[in-house]
Order: sequence, then C-alpha cells, then structure tokens
Amino acid sequence: MQLTDTHYVSGNPKSQRALRNIVEMLDMEKPDLVIHTGDVIWGNPAAQSFKELFQPLVDRGVPFVVALGNHDSDFELSRKEAFDVVRTILGNKNSPLKEGVHGFSNDVIVLSSPNGVERAFYIFDTGNRIEYRGEKGYDYIRHSQIAWYRRCSEALTRANGDKPVPSMAFFHIPVKEFNDGVRDTRRSMIGYFSEEPCSSLYNSGLVANFKELGDVEAIVCGHDHDNDFVMKHGDMYYMYGRYSGGDTVYNHIGPSGARIFEFTSGEPGFRTYVRQFGKGVFQDVTLKRDVKSILRSAPKE
Repeated sequence: MQLTDTHYVSGNPKSQRALRNIVEMLDMEKPDLVIHTGDVIWGNPAAQSFKELFQPLVDRGVPFVVALGNHDSDFELSRKEAFDVVRTILGNKNSPLKEGVHGFSNDVIVLSSPNGVERAFYIFDTGNRIEYRGEKGYDYIRHSQIAWYRRCSEALTRANGDKPVPSMAFFHIPVKEFNDGVRDTRRSMIGYFSEEPCSSLYNSGLVANFKELGDVEAIVCGHDHDNDFVMKHGDMYYMYGRYSGGDTVYNHIGPSGARIFEFTSGEPGFRTYVRQFGKGVFQDVTLKRDVKSILRSAPKE
C-alpha cells in the first residue's frame, strides 16, 4: 500500500479524516507493507505528529518505510531529526543513514521467494527546496544517490544470474519525465490528471540510469494532491498515489484513499488500483512493461 501527503498535525481537528482514511485502508486491504511517499506531517508538534500518524500501523503490526517529503523538515525538526523519529516507530523498516549518499530516506526493499529475489523497491529522498544561481525550486535526486542506486542494482542483477530484477522507484517529488509524459501525444493514461506535475527544475538523469540498467519499470510519487494517474510513457510507467490526508491542505479530486500494488510470485508485471475512502476500488489495471498501451481515459469516479 502506498500512502502519500497525509499532512497530519497532532491536535488539529482537520487531520482527523487522515487517520480515519488510514484505518479504513488498512482494515480493507490488510497490506503486507506500507510505503509512505512523503509529506507525512504539516506542523508542530512534529515528532508527536509523526508518531500519531503511524499509530494505526503500529496497532496492526504493519511494517512500513518512508520516503521523506519536502514539508517533513519544514517545522521544528531538521531533516535528519525527522528521519530519526520515523526510525524509532515500531514497525519502521528504513535502514540507517548511508554515508556519502545525499539525503536520508534512501533505501532498497526486496521481495523474495524460495527462488530468490523477485522484486526490488528503491526509495529515494527528493529533499526540500534549493536555490541555484538565483533560481529557486524543488530539490532533485543527486548524483551520489544515483551512484548508490547503480551499485544496488548491479549487485542484485549479478545475484540474479545477470538478469535485472524487476523494480519500482518510490519518492515524493516527481522527476521531469512526468512533465514530458503528460505532453506526449503518444502516452496513455488512466486516472486524474488535474494539475501540472510540480517537479524539480533540474533533471539529474535518474530515469536515464533506470533505462540503462533495465530494472526499474515504474516510478511512483506523491507531492501533487490533485493527481492520481497512471501513465505509460515510453517503456516506463509513471504514477501518483492517491492523496491520503485530511483537510489541512488542498485536495479537489474527491475522497482521500491509497494506491494498492499486488505482485504474484513468478509472474511479470503487477496489479495496481486506487481505493477511495468510503467508495471502493477504481483504476484497477494489470501492468506489464512489454505491453504497448493498455491505459485509456479515466472512468468517472
């Protein structure tokens, strides 16, 4: 299960819908793993807000990892302090800080069977905001993070008989290829595309590295609350989670919810859908990388 942009504030009544949404998503789906793609909190007390937001997962024994969002370090905790708080919560599977790698919540999670590693999830920290030569904008995935990904990917490929392990990348701020894709008349899409992807000003080449190593088949982001689409652009799937928060920030596409992923051992591709709070399942598709185009215009939700 992917949660994103919960923007939770302890003690704020406008955050209660975020908790109700998480409880319903967990109880309906009973996920094996939750990946939260950032903007967990939206105010002080920051540490308490992180802990309360993940309490429903703690209560149910659901393991989780976090890709920090830009706003998670906007309050009384530094980015490192926010990451350290997340790691203290029971059930968190983020690994410790990696020396020499920019950011904090960079990680790789593998799904294994008796046959070995079948899938990998790369988690990247997309940072907050930067100013470069007078230009201000969102941060980008740095070259040290790309080098770290390449080391992980190449090691998994070697261990898999020199075959790339099918993989996905999860992070908060979308990359520039999201903007390229929505303008490409050849792309196909399902779901809500209701705002321009708010990516970084800079393209550091992450997707080019994904294509070169041949393992990552889908990129999954948050950040833009009015998008929840799945887009096929080239040989890659670009997708957003469903806004999972309450009423502390903007959201114009309807009930909050979560994006669900389902994997079957020994089978290529994956199933994904959106579950909306109080409404059920939408955008239910099975995606395979070698399928030319199986997405169509979004159904009415």
